[in-house]
Amino acid sequence: MTAASCALVLFGATGDLAQRMLFPSLYFLEEDGLLPNDVTIVGCARSKLSADAFAAFVEKAVRARAENGINERSWKKFCARLSYVSVDATDSASFGALKTALQGVPELVFYLSTSPDHYGDICSNLQAAGLVHENSRVVVEKPIGHDLASCRQINELLSRAFAEDHIFRVDHYLGKEAVQNLLALRFANTLFEPLWNKVSVEHVQITVAETIGVEDRWSYYDQYGAIRDMVQNHLLQLLALVAMEPPADPNSVRDEKVKVLRSLRPITDRSVERNTVRGQYQAGVSGRQSVPGYTEETGGHASTTETFVALCAHIDNWRWAGVPFYLRTGKRLPMRKSEIIIQFRGVPHSIFPGTRLLANRLIIKLQPEEEIALTLMNKTPSLERNGMELKPLALNLSLSDAFKPKRRRIAYERLLLEALANKPTLFVRRDESEAAWTWIDQIVAGWQRQGYDPAPYASGTWGPAGAFALTERNGHSWYE
Repeated sequence: MTAASCALVLFGATGDLAQRMLFPSLYFLEEDGLLPNDVTIVGCARSKLSADAFAAFVEKAVRARAENGINERSWKKFCARLSYVSVDATDSASFGALKTALQGVPELVFYLSTSPDHYGDICSNLQAAGLVHENSRVVVEKPIGHDLASCRQINELLSRAFAEDHIFRVDHYLGKEAVQNLLALRFANTLFEPLWNKVSVEHVQITVAETIGVEDRWSYYDQYGAIRDMVQNHLLQLLALVAMEPPADPNSVRDEKVKVLRSLRPITDRSVERNTVRGQYQAGVSGRQSVPGYTEETGGHASTTETFVALCAHIDNWRWAGVPFYLRTGKRLPMRKSEIIIQFRGVPHSIFPGTRLLANRLIIKLQPEEEIALTLMNKTPSLERNGMELKPLALNLSLSDAFKPKRRRIAYERLLLEALANKPTLFVRRDESEAAWTWIDQIVAGWQRQGYDPAPYASGTWGPAGAFALTERNGHSWYE
């Protein structure tokens, strides 16, 4: 490997995210020849590890994720990039060893895979060590706060060391192929954009459903709940990508997303019961197995934290005025899926007597399968005395079928590559994160003032009955 001109410095290198996502992603980039030759990878954590012990730790993490095994030639090249420095985020003296290890490397990318509680200490200590300069940037994981006030506090700590255009906030959904394909679908084709508005679209549904419970994340999850853990970031990111205006260029994507978030109609005290549903899973059956309820997973401690949220959101602008956006996410639901449904309006007049025409629907599946399907009314191949018989059929674009030789990538592969290339489009900007929290905080405050506690729902079902009433009062139904 040539002399390093860029170092990716990973804080929290022995943590869960690094093991499950970051190191496997970096190795797969190496295997595919996508990592620049001049990039070195420096792991940082409090543990005292030798270089060999750290390499063995990383190899174990990569092998656990590499279904087809490790390519020994690629691993040897990847291993040569690795080094390790023991650093205590709260001890400024320990950053001296890191400064020595990075001596002569002109471009530095600091990835903070740690608790946000350590962001301020790490950034200030990096700055004090002289490691923050015009060619350094920082990548930070969510959660960026618990509410607007704490979000601003974290952003202030980051901004004391790094300029805003050097701060990359991760939402891993933006690294998913299908989410990026949403941009391609809208802005690389002329087919949909003339119809992408209130004139042609009746409503939009965004669902992120999980079959698992909170399990060993209970202590974290109970402080956040579904609205802060999922809606504030993942679902609002998807909503913004669906609803945004066409950007002038890739650098303008984030400008347009912020406009959408600022156009969201506030859901406050008077409207929380009509436009939101909270739920908490109880004991039930999931995956053909009996599973405990949320509070039972911690020995019966009472909690009013929601594990399910459904919202009816409205975007008050010219393109989307009057179009409901239904958002839904929850744990212990019947199936794991993330999808976006664009429900178009029906035809204004039917010339097919006795036939029920179903309106066109665009289905964008993000996981577990990545697929785009457009349902169209089609004549059945038959002879009928009373006219044509029609039925809906789907035009399918399956990414897994269309690109079979390709390995399905981890979302972090794209995000790491973009961070190394200093491309911020797929990362969240400060005003974007704060606009999302502003909207979420109003809902949470409304719940608290109205005493709106979560309704129970059995594990393995689609949430409380109120979730169905949320759509049905507008004459709509969830797409299952």
